[in-house]
Amino acid sequence: MTTRAQVLDQALALGHRCGWEKLSLDAVARALDVPLGTLYEHFPQKDDIVEAWFDRADRALLDQVPNPVWSSFSPRDRVEQVLLCWLDALAPHRKLTGQMLLYKFEPGHIHLQAAGVLRVSRTVQWFREAAELKATHLKRISQELALTSIYLATFSYWLRDSSTRQRKTRRFLKRQLDHSERIGLWQ
Repeated sequence: MTTRAQVLDQALALGHRCGWEKLSLDAVARALDVPLGTLYEHFPQKDDIVEAWFDRADRALLDQVPNPVWSSFSPRDRVEQVLLCWLDALAPHRKLTGQMLLYKFEPGHIHLQAAGVLRVSRTVQWFREAAELKATHLKRISQELALTSIYLATFSYWLRDSSTRQRKTRRFLKRQLDHSERIGLWQ
């Protein structure tokens, strides 16, 4: 029986070779030697594979929590660890991840873009949980807005960063977090 994880792994492998735009679900089914209907059971549309890829990054992060080492860190440092853990989970397919996002941003894919807003919100909420951010009311709203901005800016930077272990992204994130800490955002 073909699993959802096997389909995702095969799609990533093929997408890595041919690019996300050229990847077809038929090619994935053929590579797995299963009927196309088997893929439909797991992924009714190609974008569901993209969502599964981001779910995998969310899961890689959440599998690290609770983390006694992170718990001893300052809130700012916990946020840094959370974001880096999430990006590191995507790192093996960084270029392909960028291609997936370009696919989502095509003019005819407004429905995917709307779903993307929900994806960002859900991921940011998991970031808050993993970083043990406990603020409420206006402070929580401020943290969520800042975290969303830092996440999107860092993710965009990361997509173009070909440095070893994305060192430039790590420095970029550090600067973003240092600035937010100076204004007392994570207290």
